[in-house]
Amino acid sequence: MEAETVESATEKAYRSIRDSILNGELPSGSMLGEASLAARIGVSRTPVRTALARLQDEGWVTIYPKRGALVQGLTVQTIEDLADTRLIFESISVQRSSSRARQALADRLDDAVTEQQAAIGAHDLRRFVESTIAFHRSFVECGGNEVLLELNDRLADRQRFLLFSHGDRLFERGEAIITEHRELVGALRTGDVAGFADTLRSHLSHNYGRRLDPVRLEVRDEQRSDT
Repeated sequence: MEAETVESATEKAYRSIRDSILNGELPSGSMLGEASLAARIGVSRTPVRTALARLQDEGWVTIYPKRGALVQGLTVQTIEDLADTRLIFESISVQRSSSRARQALADRLDDAVTEQQAAIGAHDLRRFVESTIAFHRSFVECGGNEVLLELNDRLADRQRFLLFSHGDRLFERGEAIITEHRELVGALRTGDVAGFADTLRSHLSHNYGRRLDPVRLEVRDEQRSDT
């Protein structure tokens, strides 16, 4: 029972610190102390120490003995690599999906875009970020490649961190983002995989603040069978 309690406290500390870093509550450059974190979360220092070690392994903090843990951000190169990776994952997955899968996803995503528009209208950043992450994940899921989906999910926290850190810009571009999302759904519905890739590249370029190179898609005479 005691071991379970320690495990629960460690997980609680990890989730609390991690979420606060991702949503910008603990911004890059902040020095975190074990005692203050323990008091804030409501646990002892031991689970906080374990949680910080785990976050250091994941690259979110750097621990300096007797000083604390420094919150790390994403380097410019990491952001560029993330944008390129998302473009490749999502474009290729949509291309390799069946027309039936694309149609079904397009129908489902109509409601998702409406939800995103409502979140922007309510100035609810967390709601918009989570909906957007799920929206883009669905393109990878559509391809049916479980390994690719697993790799995509490993990048979700970096995407979440970046979106929260650009909250003001997201609201400034809110209507444009919604329009671009609707264009992505439209290309999905019509089976225009090349148009989808071009729209996605433009969309990510605007959001990440850098120009992305096009993804070279395979030229096929026939799409994957719907059966």
